[in-house]
Amino acid sequence: METGDPWVPCQLLDPFGRPVEPAAVYFKDLMAADCSPLTPRSYGMDLLRWWRYLWAFRIEWDRATREDARDFTLWMKLADKPVRVHWRHRGKDFSEMPPSSGAGRPTPGAPNPVTGKPTIGKKYAPSTRAHFETVLRSFYDFHLERNTGSLLVNPFPLVRNRRSARANAHHNARKEHKKQRTGLYRPKVPKRIPRRIPDDKYTEVFAGLRSHRDRALLAFWVATGARAEELLTSKQSDAIVGQQTIGVIRKGTREYQELPATPDAFVWLRLYQEDAWKKGVPRGRNQPLWWTLRRPWRPLEYDAARMMFNRANEVLGANWTLHDLRHTATFLMLDDPSMPPAYVQHILGHRHLATLDIYNRPTRDDVIAAGLAHHARQQQPRDSAPPALPSPAYNLDSLSVLFGGSLT
Repeated sequence: METGDPWVPCQLLDPFGRPVEPAAVYFKDLMAADCSPLTPRSYGMDLLRWWRYLWAFRIEWDRATREDARDFTLWMKLADKPVRVHWRHRGKDFSEMPPSSGAGRPTPGAPNPVTGKPTIGKKYAPSTRAHFETVLRSFYDFHLERNTGSLLVNPFPLVRNRRSARANAHHNARKEHKKQRTGLYRPKVPKRIPRRIPDDKYTEVFAGLRSHRDRALLAFWVATGARAEELLTSKQSDAIVGQQTIGVIRKGTREYQELPATPDAFVWLRLYQEDAWKKGVPRGRNQPLWWTLRRPWRPLEYDAARMMFNRANEVLGANWTLHDLRHTATFLMLDDPSMPPAYVQHILGHRHLATLDIYNRPTRDDVIAAGLAHHARQQQPRDSAPPALPSPAYNLDSLSVLFGGSLT
């Protein structure tokens, strides 16, 4: 439950509505470590899932064994995710709910026919299970150091050859670092390939937007490469038209940074602002830049922006995400030979230049296009007409002998 308190942004409640003390202490330690307010919420979801398992089997949190952690890890691997009920139907009986319309949608987990990205499946994704394992292991390590309750061992241990040492503790500087799994029950997470939106599809998505605000947002996301939630932190004074920059608050460091944008983005922004101010949206240098389109006026949040982009996706039957816009901006900047990668790193807010290596790999569309072109080149000689055979002719030496002289 979100509390709205900046010091305790989230609480984990038991079935009687009381805060769970071990989780509350852990959340307070996270906030003292200067974590983002979204971190306790993200970690709290994993702790809630684990506590529900403990409540179901009447197991005390500090009496959980490695077998309990193993069984729950297996359950997350095999069980289906709970279906989220729409807010309009919460509290109703299942018989009163309208049947979900799945006509025309791909099977959960199947690749999307437009983007090629896999759709959300019914099972827990490996990244979700890996995040859960990391959170629970760090949670129990925290309480082991504090000697809380009757806790003796961590139910989520490290791998057997790393239970008493950090990763690459005795690393040889002349050799490469070995990839070591940190958790015993941590799944293998496949590497994600960054996706870019093709120019023609981006134009179709842009045409499917309903307001100048949405068009301005999309133009700024692709122009600046900022994260979706970073752009939503901008104030009205942060959009400097003369310098063609817009200021955002970075997600990790929470530092203020100005990012360059395109003139088209500022044109759409001006059109949105003129319409919004006429309708009564608050105006001022310290006011938020992005607002909802209907009264009561509220600053635009990430969930509303995501739903806006999903509605534009549904027009094409695609499943691109807001983060794909950041990947698209990165590809556009790296494709420019006059753009140094170090500048791209600074614009994206990456700490290391090596993080751009994932964009040097061929994308799915590039690989498929190259493969189809190869097959077309191989098929071309087969479809072409065979060359004409040389016409038969007599040997000139034989004719000279036959007619008794040279014929030339």
